[in-house]
Amino acid sequence: MNQRENKINNHKNSEEQLNERNDANYFSRVELLLGNEALELISSQRVILFGVGGVGSWCAEALVRSGIKHLTIVDPDRVNISNMNRQLPATINTIGQLKVEVLKKRLLEINPDAEIEAIAQIYTEGTSAMFYLHNYHFIVDAIDTLSHKAHLLIESCKTDARVFASMGAGLKMDPTRIAITEFWKVKGCKLAAALRQRFRKGEEKPSQKIMCVYSEEMLQNKGENNMIEEKEESGIISYYKPHTNGTMLHITGTFGFMLASLVINDINNQLVSSK
Repeated sequence: MNQRENKINNHKNSEEQLNERNDANYFSRVELLLGNEALELISSQRVILFGVGGVGSWCAEALVRSGIKHLTIVDPDRVNISNMNRQLPATINTIGQLKVEVLKKRLLEINPDAEIEAIAQIYTEGTSAMFYLHNYHFIVDAIDTLSHKAHLLIESCKTDARVFASMGAGLKMDPTRIAITEFWKVKGCKLAAALRQRFRKGEEKPSQKIMCVYSEEMLQNKGENNMIEEKEESGIISYYKPHTNGTMLHITGTFGFMLASLVINDINNQLVSSK
């Protein structure tokens, strides 16, 4: 066989593989478990996810692999070497790249038909209007900055969307202690306690129930934090030593998967309850 024939055959094989991909049902196992009607409902829902770090990145992966086609991911950060132990976008080749862009590329490789919007912007009181929260069926919070998280939860509850949140995933080792409960019932979590204190002192608090992923486990850091990070404000770059808690992938990943399960189960339960 000459070189030209090899090229023709390789081209045919590529076309056949492409046709097989287009004809394939990426989510046949989801459909097998839940049925076609549920899969169609899942694919029609619009989800916005704030934070694609150790928790949020795995939540995004699980949502897309479960059939979510309309997903907006929000995170201003770039991949840092300290993310390597637990964050899905983090590899040697992606250091310095925007997390949302790295994750968007991966998610589209899972489902090329998905509509993934990547927003490299921080959520704050000042930027909140740009996210059009009313446009979504589900709002998922996986950010850890207290003031931003508190504002997001309050504003999200003013919409018709279902709101789910992750509490603190640091300083934990036992995945069997991770659980789901309503925000005001979360126990043993410093982040949840700080949020509740803030809401009680403030003028507003969340106006609807928010189901949260959390763990009562609270360990202590045994190592020394030698990480130096940089931040940019008004074009000026400064370096600082952040207060950081140790984290493990088998914890943050489980948090993310459980967050995704809240979305998928809620959609499926809508269908079940309507029959």
